[in-house]
Amino acid sequence: MSRKGNCYDNACIESFHGILKRELVYQTKYKTREEAKKSLFEYIEFFYNSKRIHSTLGYCTPNEFEQMYRKFAA
Repeated sequence: MSRKGNCYDNACIESFHGILKRELVYQTKYKTREEAKKSLFEYIEFFYNSKRIHSTLGYCTPNEFEQMYRKFAA
């Protein structure tokens, strides 16, 4: 469990959020909240590479890691 206010406890997701903000959020001026939500959804679901292996995930893809997590969490 990460401590409140400590970004080093969750470095992977902090890095992802930083990239997301630099590549999408700060480059776009949204007219509505719905437009922003749609843009973020499309970036995460279609642009983000969910098939690339990650050393921090035990050399699994994010999709494989999520499947293993759900299997063991059930």
